[in-house]
Parts: sequence; structure tokens; C-alpha cells
Amino acid sequence: MGRQVAVPFPPRRIVSLVPSQTELLFDLGLGARVVGLTKFCVHPAEARQSATVVGGTKNFDFAKIDALRPDLVIGNKEENYQEGIEQLAARYPVWMSDITTLPESLEMIRRVGLLTGRKEAGDALAADIAASFAALAPALELIPAAYFIWRKPYMVAATGTFIDEMLARAGFRNVFGHLSRYPEISPEQLQAAAPRQILLSSEPYPFAEKHLAEFQQLCPSARVRIVDGELFSWYGSRLRLSPPYLQSLISAD
Repeated sequence: MGRQVAVPFPPRRIVSLVPSQTELLFDLGLGARVVGLTKFCVHPAEARQSATVVGGTKNFDFAKIDALRPDLVIGNKEENYQEGIEQLAARYPVWMSDITTLPESLEMIRRVGLLTGRKEAGDALAADIAASFAALAPALELIPAAYFIWRKPYMVAATGTFIDEMLARAGFRNVFGHLSRYPEISPEQLQAAAPRQILLSSEPYPFAEKHLAEFQQLCPSARVRIVDGELFSWYGSRLRLSPPYLQSLISAD
């Protein structure tokens, strides 16, 4: 993000405000140094048992964070909120990521490894993920698809998002790629876009089997299915699991 942050090396008391980056810290062998995380940091399962929950990604408990005396706070431009980050940055070193592409996610992994004293582990993890994506079989044709992240109102992932990048790498053509970020769309817009597949993400809205019929009625000829939102939108070490999952979605079309 072009910011300069002075971080003690290596940091010993880390607060992570982003679920995918919390998991990354643990996978880099830094679990013992993670003293604070959000209520959405569900991976690894033991993380919330060893660290203090300091609120959500959009509402921080500043008193809890102050009590933890962090020497590094890690956040993300999209997932956190500017006012809260600025308040923390006035007191602590706050390192921010800004990610919409796979190369940016790999650079984030390398940088987190570097600033935490785990450079070799971070470089190796980024290389493994890059190799896995490079090995994805190229799509013979791009499948027109719509990726829903919310209901009431309907919201989709469009261009300028990490999800859009994952869709393209899987072999999908985002039918809302002409729009930006996470736009609201109407049922009529969905019908006009005529996706061959409608992907309902498991997060942030908890789409479930009960919602399939609703979308099938709107687009009777489309294939409607629930997809693992973590494997489309988590840009840390969970990306190791994404290539085979994305390949399976296309293979099963």
C-alpha cells in the first residue's frame, strides 16, 4: 500500500485482523506469537484457544488489543476498516496487505515471512502455491458463471476482486466482469447475463442447499451449486488447497 512501517525484528506479539493471514502465520510456525485475532479466524481450529479474540474484522475491541501490547498488527485494506486501522496505527506498527490477484497474494506471503523472521518458509510456501496454479489444466472454453456472495440484496463478485481472479484461473468467465467490485444485481440482470453456472459461496453469506431452488427458478438452464468460499477468497496458505478444488469444479461441469 506504499506505507512505511517500522517493525521490531522479529515481532513477538502479533495481532492478526484477517482470517486468511492468521492461518498463514500459524502455517509459518508463528502460532505461539499470535496473541490476538478476530472471531472469524477459524483456521487452524486451535487458534482461538491460544489467542485472544479482539472483535471482528470491521469492529475492533481496542481495549483488548491494548491489553495484548502487540509489537505488530497485520490487517488488509478490504477486510478491515480505515478508521479502526488508523486508530491502531497511531499506537502500534500496523502492516497492511492489499490483494486482488494471485501474484499479490504470493508477494504478501513472502513479505509476511520476511518481516516475521520466516523468510525461507514464506518463500517456499509461495513457490509451492505458484507451482500448483501453474499446473492447472488450461480450460478448453471459459464457462460463463456468476458468483454470489450475498442474498437480500443479491450481490456478486465482479472485476477487481480476488474471487474474480480465482474464477478466471479455474476456467470460468465472470458474466458480471464488466461491473466493479461487489455490485448489487437484480433478478432481471442475472437472467439477462445467462450464466451457465451459478456459484453460491459458503461465505460471507451462508448459502446452503435450501437456496438452490431460488436461483434455479430464476435461471432454469443454469447449473446451481454451493462452493467453498474459503477456497475462492482466502489468499494465504489456504491457497495450497485451491487449485485441485478449482480443477474439480470445471471437471464436473
